Amino acid sequence: MDLFAYRIVQEALTNVLKHAGPGTHADVRLRYEGDRVLVEVTDDGEGSGATFQRSGHGIVGMRERALLLGGTLDAGPRKGGGFAVVACLPVEGGPTREAP
Repeated sequence: MDLFAYRIVQEALTNVLKHAGPGTHADVRLRYEGDRVLVEVTDDGEGSGATFQRSGHGIVGMRERALLLGGTLDAGPRKGGGFAVVACLPVEGGPTREAP
């Protein structure tokens, strides 16, 4: 789980550098909520959700990492500007299996 959280933060910050524009501030927050870790990366940049969806596979890859652990990932524009990536990962994460 630690490595997956690290990689999600790394990719989200890479997206801030690529898409948010000059002078952008980013915040990274990690907190435990019971048996889960909440990973939040937010910025106050000028990038748009459309920009993020068109370029590369960063958000898709972050979401796949979260799902592999049985977690979730939401990403999109924030009200008032900026962008947010929020992952909820189980502390005792493990690969999930899809039903046949």
